Amino acid sequence: MTRFIKLFEADNILLAVNPLNVGEKAGDVVVKTRIPRGHKMALRDIAADDAIVKYGQIIGFARQPIASGDWVHEHNVYLRDFERDHAFGANSRPTHMVSESDRATFQGFKRPNGKVGTRNYIATLTSVNCSASVARFIADEVNRSGILADYPNVDGVISLVHGTGCGIDIKGPAYDVLKRTQWGFATNPNVGGVLMVGLGCEAFQIPRWMKSYGIEESTTFRAMTIQETGGTRKTVEAGVRAIVEMLPIVNAAERTTQPASELVLALQCGGSDGYSGISANPALGAAVDLLVAQGGTAVLSETPEIYGAEHLLTSRAQTREVGEKLVERIRWWEAYTAKHDMEMNNNPSPGNKLGGLTTILEKSLGALAKGGTTNLRAVLEYAEPIRERGLVFMDTPGYDPVSATGQVAGGANVLCFTTGRGSAFGCKPTPSIKLASNSVIFERMREDMDINCGDIMEGTSLARKGEEILAEILRVASGGSTKSESLGYGDNEFVPWSLGATM
Repeated sequence: MTRFIKLFEADNILLAVNPLNVGEKAGDVVVKTRIPRGHKMALRDIAADDAIVKYGQIIGFARQPIASGDWVHEHNVYLRDFERDHAFGANSRPTHMVSESDRATFQGFKRPNGKVGTRNYIATLTSVNCSASVARFIADEVNRSGILADYPNVDGVISLVHGTGCGIDIKGPAYDVLKRTQWGFATNPNVGGVLMVGLGCEAFQIPRWMKSYGIEESTTFRAMTIQETGGTRKTVEAGVRAIVEMLPIVNAAERTTQPASELVLALQCGGSDGYSGISANPALGAAVDLLVAQGGTAVLSETPEIYGAEHLLTSRAQTREVGEKLVERIRWWEAYTAKHDMEMNNNPSPGNKLGGLTTILEKSLGALAKGGTTNLRAVLEYAEPIRERGLVFMDTPGYDPVSATGQVAGGANVLCFTTGRGSAFGCKPTPSIKLASNSVIFERMREDMDINCGDIMEGTSLARKGEEILAEILRVASGGSTKSESLGYGDNEFVPWSLGATM
């Protein structure tokens, strides 16, 4: 197994695949301080304030002189602003497309509006936190009853509850984001039926929400409030009846052969480490390139986690307007964090740093690899419907549950999640495929990880791993279970982005 890697010719550091001990040689360099696995070692003397270069890009600057063979991490690296060339569209290239006759297929649920689902759930949504318990009681009652055994095409009844919906400005961003998110989940192709439950006096009024989208009650959409229905017990009983009435209709949907172009793949990374940017993320990027060539869509997100690397995306923007919109979102985040006495470089978590990531630039450069190499076709706001095919970007926080909630609201019907430290995550109604960046965490958490990308450090090519990931996406999209689904994850990860003041 390779013990260390120099990623780009311009790099002045190498990555320790396994720990490097004092006195041993890494290439021509003698190790001066122990280098933990996944961490960086200086390949040559680096003067104070000189750039630290990884992936051929600046990831920080030397806080003090760093000797060849020394450990390079937060104790001797700092971050400051420097100029980047956004080069809008300079690297935009025609995308190679697989001919329609040769495109892959999966078994999915074709909806009346033309969208295709990979799952078939009934969802209880809530307008406000005050109705969360009742929504859960309803879903639990149906799931415990055993009635779902008579409806094999229904994947289950899920309760998607949240902590807001009141104490917000009904004309402000908090309301608008929640409105988009709720509508997105109600219309996600993985949802066959919806029960909307409210309290009745909240700021987020169900009738107003329904009117804004032209929603009317139907055999697969019902709404009720606890106050009008007569309290907790009566609302649970009414909610259970409503779902039981939906079951035969939702069960009538059947899986049929659908083209891979109908897949909308959400891209997530969490608990990243020093391996993420050289194994799992670029391998997922290879799978994204294959999916885009099939006519499918991939959704890159987590704006704070592309910070400092956005110029690599703007140079691939399909149009200048797309690139400029991404830069505008970056500027918004700079102002947003400053307003709340934060800074963008606070983003790498303690776990990220233990895994070898030093600055947000380093994390961003690795995270960006998930998006592959094709053109950036669109930049979307949080929970905005995804209409473009190909690679798109959605503005979301880096916090995984909030970010994934926005992607699923946008229409994602399958999700891939890379992790180096071992994130535990699921995302109903959208299945989440977990990709381990290293073999150690894959072996330690076999019950949680779907694919091991650690073998890339042992010689498996990125292209081959990308093909493996795409094959797993197609299997899961056709109904195959993921590890997180088998463990029961996904009911608690619905976390809409909460913006603005809570009153």
